[in-house]
Amino acid sequence: MPTAVQSLTTAARNAWAISPLGPGIEQYDGLPATVLSDAPHRRLSRYDRTTPATAPRPVLLVPPLAVSARCFDLRPGQSLAAHLLESGRATYLVDYGAIGFADRAMGFETWMDDILPTAIHAVLDDHAEAGDRADGVDLVGWSLGGTLSLLTAAAHPDLPIASLTAFGTPIDYSLIPAVQPLIVADRLLGSRAVTAPTAALGGVPRHVVRASYRAMAPRRELTKAYHLAKNILDAETLARTTAIDGFIAEMPGYPGRAYHQIHTRLMVRNELATGTVQLGRDRKVSLGDIRTRVLFVGSETDNIADGPAVRAGADVVPGARYAAADGLSHLGLVAGPRAAQVSWPVMDEFLG
Repeated sequence: MPTAVQSLTTAARNAWAISPLGPGIEQYDGLPATVLSDAPHRRLSRYDRTTPATAPRPVLLVPPLAVSARCFDLRPGQSLAAHLLESGRATYLVDYGAIGFADRAMGFETWMDDILPTAIHAVLDDHAEAGDRADGVDLVGWSLGGTLSLLTAAAHPDLPIASLTAFGTPIDYSLIPAVQPLIVADRLLGSRAVTAPTAALGGVPRHVVRASYRAMAPRRELTKAYHLAKNILDAETLARTTAIDGFIAEMPGYPGRAYHQIHTRLMVRNELATGTVQLGRDRKVSLGDIRTRVLFVGSETDNIADGPAVRAGADVVPGARYAAADGLSHLGLVAGPRAAQVSWPVMDEFLG
């Protein structure tokens, strides 16, 4: 048992480490990876392996908009990418990088017609160069990353997508309490008035995105100081908390057109729940056109995209399944300390 002096020394060391001037409680630079291509908003990397992949198909990780790609490799023990590698899968990541005013014209079409199809074909080509030919790529998306993957699979049914796993991807936005104030404001004021600020700014600036994400978990933010003080001797707990803070601090912004589509098409008109998303005057994307296997994974305790909103996907995507991973938060579905026991095994079974 540590003495009082030892405990005080540990507390002081940890307090300094997590302070704004400190070095941090844990140094983690992420899994080693090889960059295959580095074009703007579509950096494609392959996580390095020490042994050959044994799974028949490669996996492409698809992050959401306005979120750091660190979501799939948060820290040791909370890395979906590491889990996939350990499962014998060749694992790739597409990273959109920083989003600014110059990117305001980027919409869903940019991802479903260009970024994701290009990444899928590049993954298959790289996999083949390693001597492993596959009939398709397994897409794994989180939150809006799942949305982008679904729209891509629907718009291009001929793409070599072997399966699609969507963690915490909302389909029925009418079932998400957090977005109801925006929907009410839109009905009262109109979409043009509600989206005017983001139109002027070219999207949602990164600082607003970060503040909004924190506001979605008010209890965590209000009790964080107490939580850190209470666990000042527990380096593991401190590392988990500060890793999330670092993740939030790296969030980029939303491009203007994409945010407008999210607001009007997904939230206000709830078009995903109807099965058809209208993109422009002459283009509709129907989830009924998806021809690949789809798994939705959700949690009743997700305060951003709760279970019922995600479960609705099984009603509009042909043959799709829903699996409950209750007890996990939104980020916790892919990077929580309990994901390895609750949500990742569901994905493993589906991919297998």
